[in-house]
Amino acid sequence: MEKKYTVALAGNPNVGKSTIFNSLTGMHQHTGNWPGKTVANATGEATINHQQFLFVDIPGTYSIMSNSEEEEIARDYICFGNPDATIVVVDSTCLERNLNLTFQIMEMTPNVILCVNLLDEAKKKKIKIDLDKLSELLGIPVVGTIAKNKKTLERLKKVVFQVCTGEIKPEPKKVTYADAIEQAIFMVEENLEGNQNDFLRWASIKLIDGEEGILKSIAQHTKLNIDNIKVENVVEEAREELKKEGIFQENFKDKVVSDILSRAEAVCKEVCTFENEDYSSRDRKIDKILTSKKWGIPIMILFLGIIFWLTIVGANYPSELLFKFFGWIQGGLIRLAEWVHLPEWISNMLIYGVYQTLTWVISVMLPPMAIFFPLFTFLEDLGYLPRIAFNMDKFFKKACCTGKQMITMCMGFGCNACGVTGCRIIDSPRERLIAILTNNLVPCNRQISIFNINCNNICSRSIWRILIYFSDINSNRCYHIWNYFNVIYIKNIIKNNIKRNTIIICFRVTTIQKTTSWENTSTFHF
Repeated sequence: MEKKYTVALAGNPNVGKSTIFNSLTGMHQHTGNWPGKTVANATGEATINHQQFLFVDIPGTYSIMSNSEEEEIARDYICFGNPDATIVVVDSTCLERNLNLTFQIMEMTPNVILCVNLLDEAKKKKIKIDLDKLSELLGIPVVGTIAKNKKTLERLKKVVFQVCTGEIKPEPKKVTYADAIEQAIFMVEENLEGNQNDFLRWASIKLIDGEEGILKSIAQHTKLNIDNIKVENVVEEAREELKKEGIFQENFKDKVVSDILSRAEAVCKEVCTFENEDYSSRDRKIDKILTSKKWGIPIMILFLGIIFWLTIVGANYPSELLFKFFGWIQGGLIRLAEWVHLPEWISNMLIYGVYQTLTWVISVMLPPMAIFFPLFTFLEDLGYLPRIAFNMDKFFKKACCTGKQMITMCMGFGCNACGVTGCRIIDSPRERLIAILTNNLVPCNRQISIFNINCNNICSRSIWRILIYFSDINSNRCYHIWNYFNVIYIKNIIKNNIKRNTIIICFRVTTIQKTTSWENTSTFHF
């Protein structure tokens, strides 16, 4: 049986990783959740040079220091999922920031391919990247792509095939840390025993760091003997040596990350050329306004207000069209039921019970959601949602929450289910639980529609609570509806929907102006 190669796709959020994944796999995808996690995963198959490949879209993350569930999943899959190659997708317009994740992955596995994406955006900002020199400095294959242009992905497919089949053997040039840290790593690494030599250096760093979650994963998924007394003594000795240099366990990770960022900065200076050194000045000016104390909150309210207005007002027209369309079909179904002499109890159950209920839900819910979520996605593509979280973080902290909850609450205005599932972006379990419980209180599109109807009723001349009994004298059946109606709606119902032998009992709840004689209990025959 021909071997199927596995390729992992890693990268920061919003670098076009999922777009590349979709272009590589087409419609041959499967989605689900990572085992025991709430984070979604996606896998897809593709054929390259008559060879089967399985691509795994790892959750977007800025680091794999396991500070969040996404980082833990990315780390565990790259380390212990044994992919044949790992593609790290980076944004060419901010290469320095993205290389942080690249260097961390290069510590864990040698089969790394760097995909420098969004070259079209870099061209607009007059940023030039020497891809060949970048490959030389990192020791791994580097491919430039434009995710929206499938032609640029052919080179990536070719490199993936060559790495997986062994035609290209990457030799990552790992970060050189401070002398004291390098000495400590060497002390631990030479005492580790196991058959997985590819990431012994990374495992040594994690042993010195002492994070229990990572050490548990290493012990569970590898044959490295990290629990014996000899290794524990060497780790303690290495920590003591680091303390002499002013590096303690509490700040060890910060020192490591600092060296990685310094290396990323040095690489970028060698490979990146900026024709316009002040290319990001406009973005910074916009950021300064959007996150300012004076204008940040008003602009946020303005944007959200525009979205809500477009959603509520714009949904009226498609809703009306859907009501008319489904009503026309319902009339045909009623005539069809009468023509085939379908028993009335079956036709009522199917047409009024199933069909009418379903179509009313579609007519009311679908248009607002079809308008709200694309607009919300547009704000996300603009990069405005993190600014909202930043602006609201101070206020949410006073309620022992996080500013990220504001993003999930905004999603809740479209649908509470999305607002709840979106809480997985919150790192703290406690804050995530608070967000899940409170996001249910956010009025979604369905509730906003009801509020809108009630507001219209409050502003009308008379508000009536109507208890309508549909009574068929011949069959002794009785139905009732209990709701708020405007007098105009009542007249339309009476004209269009209520047959003879119907009794309506009306009583007034609030009257701003007496404009009708329907008071107390009245019986009407038509």
